[in-house]
Amino acid sequence: MNYRINKSFPTSHEVNYLIFFDFDETYFPHDCTDELLNNLYELEEYLNNLVHKRFVKIGWITGSDLNQIVHKMERANISYSPHFIASNLGTEVYNVRENGELLINKEWENRLTKANFSNDKVKELINELDNVYKIKLVEQTQFGQKRYKFNYYYFEKSKTQSQYDLKIIRHLAKINGIGININQCNPKAGDPEGAFDVDFIPHNTGKKEVVKFMINYYQVPLVNTIAFGDSGNDIEMLKTVKHGYLLGNATEEAKGLHDKVTVSHYSSGILEVLKNIF
Repeated sequence: MNYRINKSFPTSHEVNYLIFFDFDETYFPHDCTDELLNNLYELEEYLNNLVHKRFVKIGWITGSDLNQIVHKMERANISYSPHFIASNLGTEVYNVRENGELLINKEWENRLTKANFSNDKVKELINELDNVYKIKLVEQTQFGQKRYKFNYYYFEKSKTQSQYDLKIIRHLAKINGIGININQCNPKAGDPEGAFDVDFIPHNTGKKEVVKFMINYYQVPLVNTIAFGDSGNDIEMLKTVKHGYLLGNATEEAKGLHDKVTVSHYSSGILEVLKNIF
């Protein structure tokens, strides 16, 4: 793939640890204040040292696509790219060369091509929800739909009605062999208030599956795996590794689902955990 981003952290054939980061509101702070960015630059230097001394591989697993990632990296003046990026909610996986060149992970791509997933299949499900169950999903058009990820909003009604509707959405996705991610939107990341993200993806993909894949890909023992996130769609990823933490700035929904939470926010919370582990 002829796509290049910032140089990655140094690479090594030996891999002893894996660190997975959600991107938005975890690694990348949307407010981009001087304090938050200075903390981020401190984190970058700390990670650079870890890569040299402890043979660490670093990855971003994010709902953002590559164009969004590049824009945010420029906005925050991020110096280093990770060793791999799982974009569009982990449906696309790229290895990053030290010069910043992105290469599609062919093993992951083979998994996707074997999945029985298509726009038509998702559209049929959306129509059934509307016509049979009177559940309306609103297409997220601001960034366009992707090859392997289709984004919708579900706008919350009463709590009881919403729980019922979301249960039906999950059930229909399951019986149609479609993967699904549902989590409460985070307005700090640019989402509307009172809404849920509803993402349709191929079966056996998503953040949790990427983590499992990468642990096997790099042959790293589970005890040496670490992950950080801030929202409901990070919970399964955090539970898949040995050391999975929500940051102090995480959503209340997420904090109700996972009990490992840092005291500090954003990069400071990440450093809090890493300095304790290493």
